[in-house]
Amino acid sequence: MTTVFSGLSALVIEDVADDGRMIRVLARTRDLPFPCPMCGVPTGKVHGYHVRTVTDVPLDGRRVVVNVRVRRLVRPVLGCRRQTFREQVPGLIERLQRRTTRLTSQVSGVVEELCGRAAARLTRSLAVPVSVATALRVLRGIPPPTVRIPRVIGVDDFALRRRHRYATIIIDAETGERVDILPDREAATLEAWLRGKKRIEVVCRDGSATYAEAIRRALPDAVQVSDRWHLWRNLCDKVLAEIRAHAPCWATVNPPRPGGVREQTTRERWHKVHALLDSGVGLLDCSRRLNLALNTVKRYARIPEPPADRIAAPKATAP
Repeated sequence: MTTVFSGLSALVIEDVADDGRMIRVLARTRDLPFPCPMCGVPTGKVHGYHVRTVTDVPLDGRRVVVNVRVRRLVRPVLGCRRQTFREQVPGLIERLQRRTTRLTSQVSGVVEELCGRAAARLTRSLAVPVSVATALRVLRGIPPPTVRIPRVIGVDDFALRRRHRYATIIIDAETGERVDILPDREAATLEAWLRGKKRIEVVCRDGSATYAEAIRRALPDAVQVSDRWHLWRNLCDKVLAEIRAHAPCWATVNPPRPGGVREQTTRERWHKVHALLDSGVGLLDCSRRLNLALNTVKRYARIPEPPADRIAAPKATAP
């Protein structure tokens, strides 16, 4: 008993029954004085008994159900507001709960990592089946962690729905841990979050002028820096734009070789787009007629001559 049911050491186990699919434990509370929840005076005078049925952590892939007989005690002080009260088992069974504390902790850990449907599917495999609604209720009952404001933070936006809805993520730039999520990427929202947080010394952000203005107003003494990723991304974008701008010049010096499927398709699309544009067809109508994306039509329309993009042929590997 002390090895298998060590978590129930606060109870007196009277019997254990195993029907093959479920293990049922009959137990009772110890005959010790229990303090009144209102006045705090301990009492051992019994008014009656009550049986609580709670689920404990599974054993050998089978559910463990504990039937606990708890006492209803008489109030210890005459002036106490409650005449009787039901004793609890601290650290094992909480008030109005049908799971033991340790089982609730395990279910909360699964739900916190997997949320609703995935957590419900996994708990069935762990012999602790819970519904999706129960998993979400347990998730909502988990207290949020305390937010630790780091010395160096990173601020960036991300798309909840691309081109429609965006949010802002704030992380600890030194550890990579998430600090908070803001519902949008407006300057007022970020400024309200930053205001009063004097611990922040460095803010790592992208090139957004909105974020820069919010940081400047909320934390005028903080140092604003750009991260490596955005620096490399901006450099690559500028180099690529410069290459595309000089693509027609390179095509006259090094004309494309005929016969390439992609080069031929690109030239045909360029001629079709410019033929329609010269005849007075708009960009949107042109994209519909040619079954091309509007951005593709715009890109061809900006190029005065057919592009000379090439794909390097793969090297033959030795057998």
